[in-house]
Amino acid sequence: MSVPEYSDKNSVLREDLTFSYRLLKPENASGECLFVLHGSGVDETTMLPLARQIAPHSVVVAARGRIPQEDGFRWFERITPTSFDQTSIRAETAAFAQFAREAARQHGLDLQRATFLGYSNGANVVSSLMLLHPGLVRRAALLRAMPVLDTSPMTDLQGSRVLIVAGAADQTYGPFAPALVTLFSQRGAEIDARIVATGHEFGDADAAIMRQWLAAPIAGA
Repeated sequence: MSVPEYSDKNSVLREDLTFSYRLLKPENASGECLFVLHGSGVDETTMLPLARQIAPHSVVVAARGRIPQEDGFRWFERITPTSFDQTSIRAETAAFAQFAREAARQHGLDLQRATFLGYSNGANVVSSLMLLHPGLVRRAALLRAMPVLDTSPMTDLQGSRVLIVAGAADQTYGPFAPALVTLFSQRGAEIDARIVATGHEFGDADAAIMRQWLAAPIAGA
């Protein structure tokens, strides 16, 4: 598979919106866009190779979390590795919802043709976006995610598609994957749940699954 070239100016870190981000536009963009959200303790650049691999003709918006952690960033405050500050989740998720709409408006992106891809802490933001800001995310790919809201509203998610990929050897987040599948199923989302033979890290197996999943058209788009 050939990967389109991206111009250097599109890989510059932009700081004109509420979240710092990078915007990648392939020369022959398809009209679809991919918002990617990184894991904790790193930054947005860690997701760019995966984004190019799975969606080479999509415009990519790679945002950076606003909470410092070690040498990188995260998306909201945590209490333990599997419990999180609820006020921080709701505030940062609301801020990202605004960011996504502003980025789409500023760069001419169609959110009806957008996919939100999150890994670990980033995936937890995407799932929170779907539950707390219904209508924004129609298609979401969640890698190594878990439920993070202490109280999840019974949001109507009919018409949305969710890919959940857990790691068989992910001892921290893996055990929570079934609960996440149940949570979204109960709200009417179309779920594709997979398990890959790895730990918390993502790799080629995830990319292959996502390429296949992304190939299916978005209903009504």
